[in-house]
Amino acid sequence: MLRRVAPPLRRALASSAVPHRGGARLLDPGLSSPHALPPQWRRWASAAAASSLPPPPPSPPQGPPRHAGGGSAASSLNPAEVAKFAAIAETWWDSQGPFKPLHLMNPTRLSFIRSTLCRHFRRDPYSAKPLEGLKVIDVGCGGGILSEPLARMGATVTGIDAVDKNIKIAHIHAASDPTTASIEYCCTTAEDLVKENKQFDAVISLEVIEHVANPLEFCQSLSALTVPNGATVISTINRSMRAYAAAIVGAEYILRWLC
Repeated sequence: MLRRVAPPLRRALASSAVPHRGGARLLDPGLSSPHALPPQWRRWASAAAASSLPPPPPSPPQGPPRHAGGGSAASSLNPAEVAKFAAIAETWWDSQGPFKPLHLMNPTRLSFIRSTLCRHFRRDPYSAKPLEGLKVIDVGCGGGILSEPLARMGATVTGIDAVDKNIKIAHIHAASDPTTASIEYCCTTAEDLVKENKQFDAVISLEVIEHVANPLEFCQSLSALTVPNGATVISTINRSMRAYAAAIVGAEYILRWLC
């Protein structure tokens, strides 16, 4: 099902899913072989995984609740993460820039999403537009590198992100292609859409949950955005010593992919 991809793509990665009312629990097979790490830090990652390197720190405590009166939930936004991604927003479509790992992972992520959603919604995965008629939201869409291929598969796509610069970049890039110009991008959060009673056939959030302040609240919001019998797909790195050494310390700090 998965095509052969470049070594940096095969870093430690796994996916989890959020169960919701009558919906599916979708799991992405993790790719975590130590031999699949980029050669420039494979030896270092193996040594770090075997050392006393501490596990990732626990998520920060939930932020203060929003103003009462509208029945709103607290935000899962992490201001430091928002600022970090805002600083490099212009590089989203540079396949050799800070988001190179995501560009390398995209073919595998899309293959999994396509096959899983087609199986769940009983669609033909070999169709030119297998997701036609489905309302799909890309939560934490960044510059739109996942939203655009989903639109080309026929889905009615909404992309949301808490970074306004990301949304502007996504708008500009999508407008250049008639097959993606219909994507609806909005600078908002999953929690805010829940307050608006928005729901979608499929809710997708890839490599986002590790950057939020309150993962539990974030997952609850994704579940609330999913229609009964819909699908929620979440992807993140493995919660293991090896994955921490490889993906967090190696990629984000040593190689400065996300500096």
